[in-house]
Amino acid sequence: MLTRSLLFLLSLVIAGGAAAEPPATSLPTTTAEYHSIPREYRLDGVVEAIQRTTVSAQTQGQVEEIRYDVDDYVEKGAVLVKLRGTEHRARVTQAAADLKSATAKLEQTRDEYERIKGLFAKRNVSESQMDETAADLKAAQAAKESAMAQLEQAQEQLSYTEIRAPYSGIVTHRHVELGEMASPGTPIMTGVSLDELRVVVEVPQSLIPAVRSGGDIYVYLPDGERLAVTDVTVFPFADMGSNTFTVRLRLPVGTKALFPGMYVKTGFVTGEQRELVVPQAAVVYRSELTAVYVEDDDGRLALRQIRAGRVIDDGIVVLAGLDEGERVVLDPIAAGRLIKAQAAPATGDHEDD
Repeated sequence: MLTRSLLFLLSLVIAGGAAAEPPATSLPTTTAEYHSIPREYRLDGVVEAIQRTTVSAQTQGQVEEIRYDVDDYVEKGAVLVKLRGTEHRARVTQAAADLKSATAKLEQTRDEYERIKGLFAKRNVSESQMDETAADLKAAQAAKESAMAQLEQAQEQLSYTEIRAPYSGIVTHRHVELGEMASPGTPIMTGVSLDELRVVVEVPQSLIPAVRSGGDIYVYLPDGERLAVTDVTVFPFADMGSNTFTVRLRLPVGTKALFPGMYVKTGFVTGEQRELVVPQAAVVYRSELTAVYVEDDDGRLALRQIRAGRVIDDGIVVLAGLDEGERVVLDPIAAGRLIKAQAAPATGDHEDD
C-alpha cells in the first residue's frame, strides 16, 4: 500500500516537470515586421452608366407595336417600338413615282438636246433655240435631283416609324402605351448600357493634388477584387457647400458584378507609410475574435487577440495587439491542436485527483 502511494506521488512530480518545460513546437513561424506600404485614402463612390439615353420619336404616328419592356436586354439596332407607317409608305410610293417621271423627262430632254445640238452644228437652228434646249436639260436634271431628295426624305421618315436601340443595354423605363399617338420629341423608352460604367466620387480638396499628380486609384468590387483605374476625370471646380471635387473613374469595358446606382469603395494612394504586417495565413477568425498564435522564447504558444487593418497583397496590417519582432505561427490549425494536446494530460490528472 505504501509502495503504491509513493509511485503515485512520483508520477505527479514527473508530470509536473513535463508541464513546466513543454517541448519545442517545431511549427513554422514568421516575425512580425514593419513594411512600407501605400497610404490609401478610401472613399465611397456611386456607379453610374456612361451611356444612359431616352429614345424619342422622330416622326408622327400611332404606337402599333411594343417589342420590349422594362428590365429587358436589348441588342444594338433592335426595334423597340413600331409606329403605324401607312401615310409614310404612301409618301414613299408617291416620291418614287415622281422620281420615275423626272427620270423619263430627263431622258426625253437629253435626246432633244442632242438633236438640237446636231442641227446647230449644221447651222439649221438658231443660237437661241440651242440655249433654250440647254436650259431645259438643266431644268430636267434639277427636277430629277429634287425627286431623288424627296424620295430619300420620305424613306427616312418611313424608317423613323421603327424606333431602334442606339446601343446594347437594359430598358429602365417605358414611356408609351399601345395605341398612343407619338409626335416628334415624344419620349419612348429609357435605357442604360452595362458595358461602359464609371464611378463618381466626391473627393476632399486636400486629396486633389495627389489625384491630379497621377497617383494610383482603385475601385473595390463586391467580391473583394481590386481594379486599377487609369481613366480619371477631375471636375475643374469644387462644390461650394462641401468643398469637394467630383471625380469620375471610368471602369474597364465589360466590368462585371457592378450595376448603376451601387455604392462601392474606392482607394486613392497619397504616399507611403510604415505598418506592422503579418501573413494572412497566420490570422485566425473565431466568431468576432481576430487573433494570431504567438510563440515566446521558450516555445510556448498563446492565442493573442489583434486589431486587424486592411489586406495588402498576402499580408494583413496589424493595428494593435502585436509588437515588432514577435513570432507568429503560420499554421493556426496546427497550433490550436498542439495547445489542446499539451493541456489534455493536465486536465486528466486533475480529474483523477
